[in-house]
Amino acid sequence: MSELALDFPAIEAARRRLDGVAHRTPVLTSSTADALTGARLYFKCENFQRIGAFKFRGAYNAVARLDPARRAAGVVAYSSGNHAQAIALACRLLGSHAVIVMPRDAPHGKLAATRDYGGEVVLYDRRGEDREAIGRRLAAQRGLTLIPPYD
Repeated sequence: MSELALDFPAIEAARRRLDGVAHRTPVLTSSTADALTGARLYFKCENFQRIGAFKFRGAYNAVARLDPARRAAGVVAYSSGNHAQAIALACRLLGSHAVIVMPRDAPHGKLAATRDYGGEVVLYDRRGEDREAIGRRLAAQRGLTLIPPYD
């Protein structure tokens, strides 16, 4: 992974891009969990986010900050679940095309949701194929921007 540095202007820009698109999810507490741990715990309920996971925030921000030509050309991502759905939905909302590399044995619900959000799913065999290499190849062949599930 790359070294990450806090960049307040970039964080503010991301917040503005996500404003009105990402849900504001609650932070909850639990007196039972606090008693069990001897600490004050806070639970950020990202299960209430679009696609049911925090991955939507990063995916939407990544697609939204592409220049118009790159966004119009489309993106490619690889994931077996939440990132796949997040990229597919972000592209649909932003008028882009998403190609998602997913393993053949991904849960049916994850595959269906990714397709329902508009993603073009490309299946691979996780035992004999390299999803990152497939993503790089598709990006080069089709002029897509690769958006990995990390960084």
